[in-house]
Amino acid sequence: MVKTRDELARMRTAGRLLARVFEMLDEQDFAGKSTLEIDAIVERFIVDNLSARPASKGQYGYAHVLNCSINHVVCHGVPDAGAILKDGDIVNLDITLEKDGFIADSSKTYVIGNASTGARRLVRVAQEAMWKGIGAVRPGARIGDVGHAIERHAKRHGYAVVRDYCGHGIGREMHEPPSVPGFGRPGTGVLLREGMTFTIEPMLNQGTRRTATLEDGWTVVTGDGRLSAQFEHTVAVTATGVEVLTLREGERAAA
Repeated sequence: MVKTRDELARMRTAGRLLARVFEMLDEQDFAGKSTLEIDAIVERFIVDNLSARPASKGQYGYAHVLNCSINHVVCHGVPDAGAILKDGDIVNLDITLEKDGFIADSSKTYVIGNASTGARRLVRVAQEAMWKGIGAVRPGARIGDVGHAIERHAKRHGYAVVRDYCGHGIGREMHEPPSVPGFGRPGTGVLLREGMTFTIEPMLNQGTRRTATLEDGWTVVTGDGRLSAQFEHTVAVTATGVEVLTLREGERAAA
């Protein structure tokens, strides 16, 4: 659970490379592209440009390099040639990358074209909620402090936090202890220690927090068909606070 100095250095490398994937995606025009096309773009960039491995491909029998979760899909949306992104959609792209034996994990919800005010507001608050959770990370804090900061911000803006899926420890394996929910009570849960690495990835819904899984066994949707948005970063607990390992250039002012 706690990483050595060498292991943290390797995780920083994986995180920096994954940040470059999102910086590349930030330049893309998604309207008119299928989610399967985006999957192929990401795979080529990770393998050819970064000389790294898409960690999700083959994990748990999954056939793709990323999850594409559109509108009411909460998480684990499967790339599909028939899923064409269009003006007004929101889509979460969740990507993992492995380099030199260590894995980084991050996601971002993109707004495509002229999305509704409600959709844009949900996306903004979901991103803010992630940063609230990150801001609660420091040695001596507890996992419950992180979840409480996320949930408090979400509820203040009228959104529900999904409880069926959460953040997780990460390193040599994609999913390690501890679990990092987007809800919690201050002062409860696992004690945070310098060198711990995990993801913070709140999923906020416009309506109910309840979810359902489709027949494909992967795709998770909101229980009421309303919109969902998610943001995720891989972080490390430092001696004085937190380091965002997957930080992108455009986010440095927020960190």
